[in-house]
Amino acid sequence: MGKKKKQKSTERHAYGITVLKSADARVRKLKSQYEPNIHGNKVWNSSWCIMDFIQQQGLPKGTRVLEAGCGWGPTGIFCAKNYGAKVLGLDADPAVFPYLDLHAKINGVKIKTREATFEQLKKKDLKETQLLLGADICFWDEMVDPIYKLVKKSISAGVQQVVIADPGRPPFHEMADKVIDKVGGEVKEWSVSEEVKASAYLLVVGSLL
Repeated sequence: MGKKKKQKSTERHAYGITVLKSADARVRKLKSQYEPNIHGNKVWNSSWCIMDFIQQQGLPKGTRVLEAGCGWGPTGIFCAKNYGAKVLGLDADPAVFPYLDLHAKINGVKIKTREATFEQLKKKDLKETQLLLGADICFWDEMVDPIYKLVKKSISAGVQQVVIADPGRPPFHEMADKVIDKVGGEVKEWSVSEEVKASAYLLVVGSLL
């Protein structure tokens, strides 16, 4: 008898969470019903760099986290599962929420969601947030100003830390330069290569600890 062919896994396990690949039957089923239209069609690699940064920095138990442009919600789920964070996933495209709900369920956590653009988020909405996260959210030139204003608004509202990750697109660097000039913070080059391979630039403003 020949060797049994090893089945290719449709799950990825890293940083204490499970993420489904697009080939997974559960994802394929959702894709037949919901079609995200603002790049919310997979987990973006820079999410892993945010997880690694948080793992190295630490996160106080029960931290209130807002994942902006959450998509499938990996960084928020990571915070909820590993640190008991209270997470709100914000996205302008409601078609991503079934994918987020699926990932929250398989990881055994609860994530609240809200449909809204960055511009619609008011200062009062950020009063309870301690940590604002965003992975691959500054991919168009027209997003530079809204995200800059979101970061400025967040810090003004009392958010302790903002972490935004990107592979290094020009709009991200333009936004980061504006934030650093007007609000403060720094851009860090970040890469991970153990559980998963990923690299990104992290805009980090403020500190939780």
